[in-house]
Amino acid sequence: MSESVERTAAESESMEVVAEVEGPQAAADEGRATAEHTGNGAITALLVDWGGVMTTNLFRSFSAFCEQEGLDPAALAQAFRGNDAARELLIGFEEGRIGEADFEAHLGRLLGLASHEGVIDRLFSGATLEESMVHAVRTARRAGIATGLISNSWGTTRYPRELLAELFDGVVISGEVGIRKPAPRIYELGAQAIGHEPARCVFVDDLPFNLPPASELGMATVHHTAPESTIAELEQLLEISLA
Repeated sequence: MSESVERTAAESESMEVVAEVEGPQAAADEGRATAEHTGNGAITALLVDWGGVMTTNLFRSFSAFCEQEGLDPAALAQAFRGNDAARELLIGFEEGRIGEADFEAHLGRLLGLASHEGVIDRLFSGATLEESMVHAVRTARRAGIATGLISNSWGTTRYPRELLAELFDGVVISGEVGIRKPAPRIYELGAQAIGHEPARCVFVDDLPFNLPPASELGMATVHHTAPESTIAELEQLLEISLA
């Protein structure tokens, strides 16, 4: 895999998700998107997450990294689960209050790695762009749907900025605005960035606990588990073809 593709995949959601979505229920949900829409009126705007939606499954990449390092596949989850200091480290990094070098050094110590150099890139090296989702968002925008990104970042330098400019009318990245999902304000910023009221938006995320705040603002929501099912749900909600 080229360095540019690896860096494209390296922006992710909070490591809290490892504990939340791994296990039997995640396996049962694989391949099924769940959409909710309680508002009234047409949906004319699409907001999406980055890591795990516009990229391939992040948790497989995390597990592969752990195995390559001689760790239990769940070591990353165990490092953050129940460790308040570790969780605060992650939150601070996603909100842009902690630098990348400091985060990698602390994470390397938590995992007992021989080297913490390039830990973030190594974690995400198994994830790539989800081409079918890229095509779907590109098609939606060309059809007149306003499109936006709301992403919890692991650093802000790895996003493929030229591609973001092509795909999205507005971009909200946690490390740049100092707010992370699931804080309600970041969803409001996402809607504002594309000039639409929340009730006219649908929001897509692979983490189920990131969806309720969007729903409470009036957004339709889609729990992403596989591109095929997500695209089918979006076609129904947006009333356009994304083929």
